[in-house]
Amino acid sequence: MMDGDRILQVIMCLFVIPTLIFTLSSNTLSQEMQESIDHEAGFYYTVQRGDTLWDLSDSFFNTPWYWPELWKENDQIPNPHRIYPGERIRLFQNKGTDTFTLKPPEPESTAQVSAAETEIEEEPAQEALYYLYPSIDAVGFITKEAVQPLGFIFKVKDKKLLINEGDTVYLSYADKEALPIMQGSRYVVYRKLKPTSDYQENRKLGSQYYVLGIVEVTQMQDDFFTAKVLKSFRAIEVDDFILPFTVRSPKIPIVESVKNLKGKILLSEEHLSLIGDFATAFINKGSEDDVEPGQVYSIFYQEQADTTAKGKKSVTLPPVDYGKLIVLHTEKNTSTVLVTQTSQPAEPGALIRSPVD
Repeated sequence: MMDGDRILQVIMCLFVIPTLIFTLSSNTLSQEMQESIDHEAGFYYTVQRGDTLWDLSDSFFNTPWYWPELWKENDQIPNPHRIYPGERIRLFQNKGTDTFTLKPPEPESTAQVSAAETEIEEEPAQEALYYLYPSIDAVGFITKEAVQPLGFIFKVKDKKLLINEGDTVYLSYADKEALPIMQGSRYVVYRKLKPTSDYQENRKLGSQYYVLGIVEVTQMQDDFFTAKVLKSFRAIEVDDFILPFTVRSPKIPIVESVKNLKGKILLSEEHLSLIGDFATAFINKGSEDDVEPGQVYSIFYQEQADTTAKGKKSVTLPPVDYGKLIVLHTEKNTSTVLVTQTSQPAEPGALIRSPVD
């Protein structure tokens, strides 16, 4: 368990974020203390002559097929095949509302007891500090373990280019021996991306599973299923796979971080070259390193500098923290994290470490 100073330290490091809306009732002792953070984070790019959404998608997201999502997030562009020099394109990262909640203890009872009764003092129950992340269902992961899909989308109704919430899609089994697809059940739509490697440690970490949305099966046919798209986190396409939907709580209890842990950010979930506030990313530490959801780590850099004019001797300077992240999900060798605060954008390969006491 964390002592009072440690809890306060965690609260302070997580609350240093851009936009805060503080709500506290007058009856503080019986109400939850809550801070809601409305955020919409991203980077902007000014269009140059010859640019296309296809090229920008390939440059910033390492795949040209992300262009429909760029178009979706820039509704000022009427025609995705025509963008003009001087226009500003928003490179979408994340948006939503995150909330920290800490429930104070209930006031002690003032009931009188007789002298014959034994006095027993019990500490009032206190709800653990947690981070509220409403977008938890959109969080993907990297794993070596083979994930077998139940089925896939083979067609969308009305031949739509972008599949969004409310659209009707048609599903088929990916493997006849897979678990049955059931009417009324919900499924996660995902895409398997290319494997990720940690080149410095010369090891393969597994493939990225990119969560796109949630569908619900509405009708069963002999050879296929009709489904409705309930949520579209990212652009869904024909041939994307499905897995059973598992309810995940958006409340992530804050727990003590691993002592003396050092690692690095592998890449952002959206494969951005710059990783800013509220971006999801992957680190090269997982459950085998005792990393678990709710732990908080620092993003830092450490430089070397010459101590002589001719550069014959160098020293390693103290580490400098410039950001914070919280663990959302863990696999054996990797974890999915949310960057909660940075004073400067991080890049893939940025170092992380345990918070300094």
